[in-house]
Amino acid sequence: MEIISDKKKLIKALQNYKNIGFVPTMGGIHKGHISLVKKSRQKCNKTVVSIFINKPQFNKRKDYKNYPRVLNKDISVLKENKIDYLYLAKEKHIYPPDQSRNIEINSFEKKLCGKFRPNHFKAVVDVIDRFIKIIKPANIFLGEKDYQQLILVEDFVRKNNIKVNIVKCKTIREKNGISFSSRNLLLKKKDYFIAGKIYHLIKKNKKKLIKRKAFIKIIKKKILSFGANKIEYITVLDINNLIHVFKRKKKFRIFIAYYFNSIRLIDNI
Repeated sequence: MEIISDKKKLIKALQNYKNIGFVPTMGGIHKGHISLVKKSRQKCNKTVVSIFINKPQFNKRKDYKNYPRVLNKDISVLKENKIDYLYLAKEKHIYPPDQSRNIEINSFEKKLCGKFRPNHFKAVVDVIDRFIKIIKPANIFLGEKDYQQLILVEDFVRKNNIKVNIVKCKTIREKNGISFSSRNLLLKKKDYFIAGKIYHLIKKNKKKLIKRKAFIKIIKKKILSFGANKIEYITVLDINNLIHVFKRKKKFRIFIAYYFNSIRLIDNI
């Protein structure tokens, strides 16, 4: 594994490779990230992982400041998983002072998480696009855990004729059922246990939630009684109709965002 922080050096290192796989991360590498890395190594000649905590996508300064930073551990885990390049991008290379822009993305950015985090998804799509321009990957690997982000990136790539294939990867879950997330590192033991109870509650009642929207109120009360501080949303959506209307069979998922104190967890089940 070669660690590169200089943009020009990375471009030079990759210039002779065609089938490059790219896994963008903000660090706190976990089994969810590693599943993306494994897919990339199976499918591509070379795999590039980036670690870059993207300041513009944080709505609260405190959230940015508290985001888990465990670089030495991340490097060790990525070495074990035999990636080819780790790109530790410098902010000045991703956001040159003379290069500002305002990108357009699908209006779905204003729903779900976007309703509570204005311009968050614009910042996410923008930074991924900037990395694509540097790395020029054939495939980019994104997890279904961040489903809204995934389909907004996919839509942006399609509309702008960007030559990259978005590979959707299944959510990887911890033993208690919750999806792997860097933010899980910030959870207290008690909250980690409760998060598992919330996952199993929703999974068990998924059919009821789909059939009876009024049942959402009952589930919300239960989640709060478990010990979650706040629920931003629980909603049932047909994932075949989030951005484009398809005539294919309806496929529902339950989307949720909730808090333990200042720690925000999301999932889709």
